[in-house]
Amino acid sequence: MNYADTIEKSLPPDLWSLITLLGEVGASQDQRLYLVGGRVRDLLLGIEGGDLDLVVEGDAMALARSLAGEHGGEVVSHPRFGTAKYRRGELTIDLASARTEVYSRPGALPLVRPGSIDKDLSRRDFTINSMAVCLSPPDKGNLLDPFDGRADLEARLIRVLHSKSFIDDATRIMRAIRYEQRLNFKIEDATRGYLLRDLSYLDTVGVDRLRHELQLFLEEGRPEGALLRADELGVLKAMHPSLKADGWTGEMFRKARSAAQVATPEVYLALLLYRISPEDALDLVKGYRYASDQVRIVSDLIKLKTLEKGLGAPGLKPRELYALLHGLAPEALTAFSLACESQRTRDIIVQYLDELRHVKTYLDGHKLKLLGVPQGPGMGRMLKALLDARLDGEVANREAEVALVKRWLAEGGPE
Repeated sequence: MNYADTIEKSLPPDLWSLITLLGEVGASQDQRLYLVGGRVRDLLLGIEGGDLDLVVEGDAMALARSLAGEHGGEVVSHPRFGTAKYRRGELTIDLASARTEVYSRPGALPLVRPGSIDKDLSRRDFTINSMAVCLSPPDKGNLLDPFDGRADLEARLIRVLHSKSFIDDATRIMRAIRYEQRLNFKIEDATRGYLLRDLSYLDTVGVDRLRHELQLFLEEGRPEGALLRADELGVLKAMHPSLKADGWTGEMFRKARSAAQVATPEVYLALLLYRISPEDALDLVKGYRYASDQVRIVSDLIKLKTLEKGLGAPGLKPRELYALLHGLAPEALTAFSLACESQRTRDIIVQYLDELRHVKTYLDGHKLKLLGVPQGPGMGRMLKALLDARLDGEVANREAEVALVKRWLAEGGPE
């Protein structure tokens, strides 16, 4: 089967015309252009979208410069990586030279050198990602499938290319799970055996790469599928002894998606860490070198758990609730509102998130000064008292705020 028409229908006409031109320029120089990887996989599955992964069997930088020389456009080259970015008007194409890779040790980033398209496909992770469609004449539209990836697509299997794949790069363990769950496939039996055998190699790839893979889990439409499978296979425990996912995790993630605009990767991570000890939660996010704002979310979640009893106290005024929660990360508050056991506490957190944190006074420091309030600590106290009054419903508009400030001035300040 020829796939040129299928690819053409999946792309904007002007982009397809540019790719066609690039393929023809390549053919005139005895270089071939290929669409490779996930876009080919999704094309065969009838899934739209995805990144264009274009590989040149030859010199990607030279081909991009030739295209620019003959037809205009700009080229940015990256010789170290054998890649080039071609831009003409609103269109941009990223090109990479076909290459081969050698792993000096398990988990190391590979040593890269130029290679054939067959070598380029042989360095990839799974058979379903190791296909290419030629975009240069005379073979334009022909599928290159050296590892029978199409057969595995039809059988709905995730299969590595060789028995040492996870040893070379253990992040493929997490990618196997992610693709399995996203596509509703199954990890092929031998591949599953290699995965279980090579779990210890997760320690070889470094925390930054593992954190990135976990982040990709949490960016999936339904992250709980990948997390539950990773727990089943022992991957989460291999990452951190306290990390786990189960039915509770799935329930919380589904609750997050049912609430408007709260199902973010940050909320998912907070929920994933909700039940483990404060020490282990902080050890995980710091050990995996999460950014300071993510560490803050986890720290605030821990603080909220210590405040839980106080938040449920009867008669808690809005100003008191605001004082307890103001400044805490919204993602931590959201995760806590989903996971805490007390319905009253959940309602209070939602009230703060939906209403109280957005309360503002009309009067600010400048307006208070115009009313005769002197600059200094007293002004700060008055602004706080004014916000408290607004939170508790004692004043509801500009006129009421002005009247209250005038009364305070006459009485020597707020109580």
